[in-house]
Amino acid sequence: MRHDRAPSLAWLASGQEAAGSPAGPVVPGTLHARSLAGHLRVAPDIGRTISFGRSRGPENELTVGREDTGVSRRHGEVSYHDRSWWLRNTGQRLMRLPRGQLVHTSTDPVPLAPGYTPVFVRGFGYREHLVELYVTDHGDTGPRARDSAETVPPRRWPLSDAERLALVVLGQEYLRYDLEPRPLVYRRAVEQLRAVQPEYGWTERRVQERVSAVRRRLDHSGLVEAKLLRDADDDASDATLTHNLLRELVDSTTLVPPDLAALELALDALDGEA
Repeated sequence: MRHDRAPSLAWLASGQEAAGSPAGPVVPGTLHARSLAGHLRVAPDIGRTISFGRSRGPENELTVGREDTGVSRRHGEVSYHDRSWWLRNTGQRLMRLPRGQLVHTSTDPVPLAPGYTPVFVRGFGYREHLVELYVTDHGDTGPRARDSAETVPPRRWPLSDAERLALVVLGQEYLRYDLEPRPLVYRRAVEQLRAVQPEYGWTERRVQERVSAVRRRLDHSGLVEAKLLRDADDDASDATLTHNLLRELVDSTTLVPPDLAALELALDALDGEA
């Protein structure tokens, strides 16, 4: 018997297809979903809905956070209509998507783009449980191992020596990976910059010019989603724009903790000479 499309529901075990599961092309729009408890594949049938949550059995197709009472028994669902899969929160606590997007029960259903979408289900305290969703595109056979492929490095941004030093001083809390980092105020930054590099003639204006130049360069690249420049009709603060810049530079590993270690060594040496 020939199978031209995937079945409505096929269970997969530990990220690998179970014995006897059909091989061959996968219908575009097929949904793959995985948690620690299991893995399933669902064809894009109109009206099809899968649910996930703490309960096992007929209430959910996928179990997540089974031992965590902060996770609702039925915490979320994904439904297929209008040629897309739509994610909805049905639980008491938030779900978190990439780039910090939060989903509440009152939030409109979120369409899933082709490819990979991690969903973090909030549990008790600081716990979060991962549900991995993957929607196949045309010519896509679904998630597959690529353990022998070359690693794609992060996109690191070129900085001049003066730009790097100014941003390392401003971004000290970010380079310590503090939970809620903030840029160092310009006044304190200038004090440290003058101590480390007195010949440059650091002033608050010079710091602002170096930071603004990097913000403009990254914004004009079109590769950064975060807001880096102030529009004519908005009131975004300089601190907010600098925060977004430092987040991008640290997340891309353009700035790394050894940069801060070198700065701190220099400052300690100056203190020792005083």
